[in-house]
Amino acid sequence: MKIFADYHTHSTYSGDGKGTIKDNVEAAKEKGLRAVAITDHGPRHIGYGVKKKDIKKIRKEIDELNRVNPDIEVKFGIEANIIGTDGKIDVDNEMKKELDILLAGFHFGSIPDKFIEGAKVQIYNILSPLLPSIERKSRVINTKSVIEAMYKNDIDILTHPGAKASIDTKEVARAAIQNDTALEINSSHGYLTVEYIKIAMKEGAKFVINSDAHTPKDVGNVSKGINRAIKAGLSIDRIINAEE
Repeated sequence: MKIFADYHTHSTYSGDGKGTIKDNVEAAKEKGLRAVAITDHGPRHIGYGVKKKDIKKIRKEIDELNRVNPDIEVKFGIEANIIGTDGKIDVDNEMKKELDILLAGFHFGSIPDKFIEGAKVQIYNILSPLLPSIERKSRVINTKSVIEAMYKNDIDILTHPGAKASIDTKEVARAAIQNDTALEINSSHGYLTVEYIKIAMKEGAKFVINSDAHTPKDVGNVSKGINRAIKAGLSIDRIINAEE
């Protein structure tokens, strides 16, 4: 199995990325990739995230890199934060117009749309590994939030489903199919797990294997994701960025 594109990488525009967009593109070319997406974090996070004022600047930078690098396609994306149980994300329509690809997922430290409700969800997710009763309750809320996000936004990739927040994989997979959203097998976080891949496979979901690189050297490093896909028995034709 060969991965020809890495659709989840972060740059210095994220605040926690260590390389420039150009650094990521050069790393992708060295790995033999035909496409790479720069998908910095959405703006509503306490510690990091792309600034709205930089959106057009990033768009211009990526357009120029595409002009001078005809051998690789560079996509402009954002990894949005899911910030509401109603499916709201922190990428508005104005920002979406500039993007080639939209990713979304749960992240600790994201600022909720409605503070009290959002803080409650964050606390549930932090405590859920310790208390089964809270885990069950948070899973229902998280699953609803993810499904609503996919129905209300044109999300191309759901990032590391199951990381940060417990979800009902079967229900999420069904909604992903309806909305043409790929479920990410993330090579950094360990999600989707082999078990979750098998569940989503049975529902007919499509997948993508990404690095979630925060340094240029990690762009295209997807061996852990590939290994989980193989262990789950996932066929190449179900992975949107894979080939023989």
